[in-house]
Amino acid sequence: MNPIVAKITARFEADQRNAPKAVAPTDIPISYDAITSDWLTAILCRDVPGARVSSFAVGAPDDGVSNRRRIELTYNEAGTAARLPASVFCKAAQGLNNRLMFVLSGCGHAEATFYNKVRSRVDLEAPQSYWANFDPDSGLSIIVLRDMQDVEFCRQTTPITFDRVRSGVELLATLHGSSTGREWSKPGGEYFVTWPQFWANNMTMGTEEYCNRGFLAAEEVIPPRIYERFPEVWPATMRSVERHHELPQSLMHGDVHLRNWYIAAAGHMGLNDWQNCCVGNGSRDFAYFVSTALTIENRRAWEKELLAAYLARLEASGGPRTSFTDAWLSYRQQLLSALAYWTVTLTPSPSMPDMQPREACLTFIGRMAQ
Repeated sequence: MNPIVAKITARFEADQRNAPKAVAPTDIPISYDAITSDWLTAILCRDVPGARVSSFAVGAPDDGVSNRRRIELTYNEAGTAARLPASVFCKAAQGLNNRLMFVLSGCGHAEATFYNKVRSRVDLEAPQSYWANFDPDSGLSIIVLRDMQDVEFCRQTTPITFDRVRSGVELLATLHGSSTGREWSKPGGEYFVTWPQFWANNMTMGTEEYCNRGFLAAEEVIPPRIYERFPEVWPATMRSVERHHELPQSLMHGDVHLRNWYIAAAGHMGLNDWQNCCVGNGSRDFAYFVSTALTIENRRAWEKELLAAYLARLEASGGPRTSFTDAWLSYRQQLLSALAYWTVTLTPSPSMPDMQPREACLTFIGRMAQ
């Protein structure tokens, strides 16, 4: 057994035996049953003297890559007077496979780091966090977020108009442009790893084998002219990842499929689920978003105009000036690792959780394979 897998598995089993409760703010709950009023008070009431969480109720399970729950809250008089949040939305890694994925891929470190060190420094439509913590020794993680019940979370069936997709493209360009040239990737992973390193982390979970299985299993939605070139797909995917060593670097979201977006009250797009945040070239985010968000017909009709809008906003936000020809080539190349994210999701390895519905997998694979 991989030593990291053995360590996380042993810690998980010990937690199940001992069932510790989360009381201090530094504790990370091993389950939603382990949460206490004291822990919620420590993280939500710390800036309001005398305020306490008097009771709470955990909502229905919603599990995938992370273990998600809504928590309804009531407070004492001081907390109520301060208008502390009536509910929060939590993303955690508590199940064994969730913990393994958060450690092996690096996504636990990435998302906690985004909320603790980056979110307040970027002007984007993205969730706000009250608390974020990750423990690489146990794999436990929890992000406590503002409960955004006033937005529409996207699914693969959500209609995306030109105005909506353009607002998403411009959000990505703002992120990429404003973070170009900063030292986001430092020795020891103080901030974020590079996209090639993040990809290499994923390879430890059998990514190649299960991407290939997923590609073959998705024959019904893949054009025959691509399907018959199956032996070329994985080598080309690896080359697309290596291209990031040669291209300008900035922060990337890393997993911008349509189901990670929401439509804000004003009608523009917002972006959540930052657990794949890393350092690389923004062309992958652009390719991944446009190819999953749009129907094939609309993508073909709008992609050149969208790329031009992306490049203009990228430069205006502090990013490099990039020719359309170069950007168009990168867009095409970066579709490969975006596709790989969904072929492996269709047929995940045993060390991965069941991440997404089959219908979503086939919809996105079909769009990207075109």
